[in-house]
Amino acid sequence: MVTAIVIPIICIYFYWITKKEMRESHEKWIQLKNIPEEAIISGRVMNVRESRQRFSHNRFVYVIDIKIQSGQSVWDVKKMIPIDGEQKLPQLQQGENIRVFGNWKEDYFLVARIEIIK
Repeated sequence: MVTAIVIPIICIYFYWITKKEMRESHEKWIQLKNIPEEAIISGRVMNVRESRQRFSHNRFVYVIDIKIQSGQSVWDVKKMIPIDGEQKLPQLQQGENIRVFGNWKEDYFLVARIEIIK
């Protein structure tokens, strides 16, 4: 009798927890489009590496890793674009001068917008 009551309650509880975590993961994935522009880095593109990475269970992001040389400094910059069918991927080439807007995370600069300087 106790198991007939407890097991459905446990199943409902874990279903509720799972839905909550999926909702939070989806919100974080969507927020990759809305990165605050708190700082600017400008310089010459040294290296560009593009990859597709898993963000959560069924969500993916397109990651562009860029090394930018600005004066004597070399900066690691990442542009993360949620893959949802509407994304426009920037076409960067080695040696181009660019200006990136975004903010600092742990050890890299997260980009919101990229401008190519002519």
